[in-house]
Amino acid sequence: MPTCLSGAPRCAPSVSSFPLPRSAWPALSPLLALAAALPLAAQPADGPAPVVITGNPLGSALAPASSVLAGEALARRRGGTLGDTLDGLPGVAASGFGPQSSRPVIRGLDGERIRLLDNGGAAVDASGLSADHAVALDPLAVERVEVLRGPAALLYGGNATGGVVNTIDNRIPRAALGAPAGRAELRAGGAAGERAAAALLEAGAGGLNWHADAARRGSSDLRTPAFVPEVDGGPGARKRRVANSDGDSRSGALGLSWTDARGFAGMAVDGLHNDYGVAVDPEVRIRLQRERLQLAGERRGLAGASGGVVDAISWQASHSRYRHQEVEGDGTVGTTFRSTGSELRLQATQVARPLAGGTWRGVAGLQVERLDFAALGEEAFVPSTRTRSAALFTLQELALGAATLQAGARLEQVQVASAGDGAAAPSTPGAFGPAQQRRFTPRSGSLGVVAPLAWAGPGWQVSATLGRTQRAPAYAELYANGLHVATGVFEQGDAALRSERSRHAELGLQWQAGGHRLQAALWHTRFANHIALDATGASVDVDGGTATVPVYRFSGVPARLQGGEITWRGPVRAPAALAGWALDASAGIDWVRGDNRATGQPLPRIAPLRLQAGLDARQGAWRAGLQLRHAARQDRVPANDTPTPAWTTLDLWAGWLQPLGAGSEALWTLKLANAGDALAFNASALPGARWLSPAGGRALQAGVRLVF
Repeated sequence: MPTCLSGAPRCAPSVSSFPLPRSAWPALSPLLALAAALPLAAQPADGPAPVVITGNPLGSALAPASSVLAGEALARRRGGTLGDTLDGLPGVAASGFGPQSSRPVIRGLDGERIRLLDNGGAAVDASGLSADHAVALDPLAVERVEVLRGPAALLYGGNATGGVVNTIDNRIPRAALGAPAGRAELRAGGAAGERAAAALLEAGAGGLNWHADAARRGSSDLRTPAFVPEVDGGPGARKRRVANSDGDSRSGALGLSWTDARGFAGMAVDGLHNDYGVAVDPEVRIRLQRERLQLAGERRGLAGASGGVVDAISWQASHSRYRHQEVEGDGTVGTTFRSTGSELRLQATQVARPLAGGTWRGVAGLQVERLDFAALGEEAFVPSTRTRSAALFTLQELALGAATLQAGARLEQVQVASAGDGAAAPSTPGAFGPAQQRRFTPRSGSLGVVAPLAWAGPGWQVSATLGRTQRAPAYAELYANGLHVATGVFEQGDAALRSERSRHAELGLQWQAGGHRLQAALWHTRFANHIALDATGASVDVDGGTATVPVYRFSGVPARLQGGEITWRGPVRAPAALAGWALDASAGIDWVRGDNRATGQPLPRIAPLRLQAGLDARQGAWRAGLQLRHAARQDRVPANDTPTPAWTTLDLWAGWLQPLGAGSEALWTLKLANAGDALAFNASALPGARWLSPAGGRALQAGVRLVF
């Protein structure tokens, strides 16, 4: 996060006070102007707050800092990738390796520190290994996305240090269905010339339910405002398109379940194919394929009249096969990545019991995961590996009147083994050495409290959490040794790495009244051993000595990240010119600051301070809105990086909700993205991709969403 524009040290945020960076105040003017022009209005009753399922099995008031996207809001934000769909949510940025491969970045952390879930289960792909690897998921098939900010390791593992993204669909119906129902969506246009279609249909009778869905998306090279890319360290020819950024994907799924009043049991199979270009290399395309089988179930009311300890048990299991081929310009396959993963998760919910004048309840569970990874080909920079993990976890809560206390713990055992040169490509003899393995025992814990602020008035509450998280190193961090073409560096792992260790503190404030919701969070994460990929100062010759690349090595360093998020949404009074329209305004700000405590250098690829303001209007069947987003200049960068300029974009949209009778409706939308045709580069992207792939330019997109 930038400090003062002058870079003076006195402008840096204090760890103890978490202040808003001083460079934020000049940029706050759009939000202040919006607040002054649109006076607040009251509603007779509060609307229902979104119910967060992920990380909140007890339905507690002390849920992690979170965001939920579903329905119309998800349809308007839906992008070609998961990262683009979530970019701009509080604390969430995108890795931005071109328009086809973009993972979420949460509070400055990405890769193996963000846990991607598919209906609460592990999502198996290679997206955490490299920024050019797409997430094996089609946003068109998703019905709901939940984002947890901050450590969620107690329920999902140490690789959730930065947060959790859970994509939810109804492929295994969890409640009884009736007559056939579904939805369909068509979209066309946008800066990438998108052509997309998705449909789902589901029904049930007598407790037996079924679900089917399919999606297809195609896009062309991304159109952008005019920019001059950096090629081989210098400026290239002026461009208005991102070369080799087109893509084509298709997905489908079938699911069955049996339900009754006490639970459900079911299964689903799904498949995804994705063929896309790598924006940083015009000669490389990626062919991605994933198949997944998932099982899930739940049984409630087990305690009954017997007074048992366990009230409900839920389970889920999955098996995924993933293949990823990098195809050269002449059609040959340069490298093939294969992953096979399985997961089993059991969770028991305790019966609520009186304790110390309050109510005590909790959950406990077991999670087992297996992952076999292989990289074959001339550009394989990681050996074939095998990862095995098992964990026990618990989350306990005591409700004492108005206040709620929560504590959790997780104990894991992780084994990461390398096949060494036994499975290495013939062109890299001796690169990975002999077979070896490491064992780790990560331990994590947290304490939290939430209580009302009675002196502040109704609707106010404060929360505080303290946590300690440990993460076992990933296979690439331990065993990588080769040229990583996507990043343009020679990556070296360190088989002697220790577990990554961090401590986390967060203070939250919430207010809800009269249709208004305010959420604020100030947080601080301190790493004793942050596993980072840093330059060693050395270089090696590659491609037969025709090129030289720098050597980067994974190592553990002390680090610190801190920041905050403030969001507000609520109704405002409509001016006379908009009489009859219902208006809802929103505003938000978030910032992150990251530092390597050993060197004093900023951590790389940290999103800058960001501001946003929005206005939604409704009158009868008509909808309209605007969204203003501003990213400040990011000049807090390490010595081997360059600052990213500030940018401001404006999106406009309009819609018409068409009733079709018998509970069916169609929402027609028209969206003008980046109305000012602003040139926007992503500070969270790797430098090699950042200057070759800016955000899309001004473009019109049309769509229709049918619900029946």
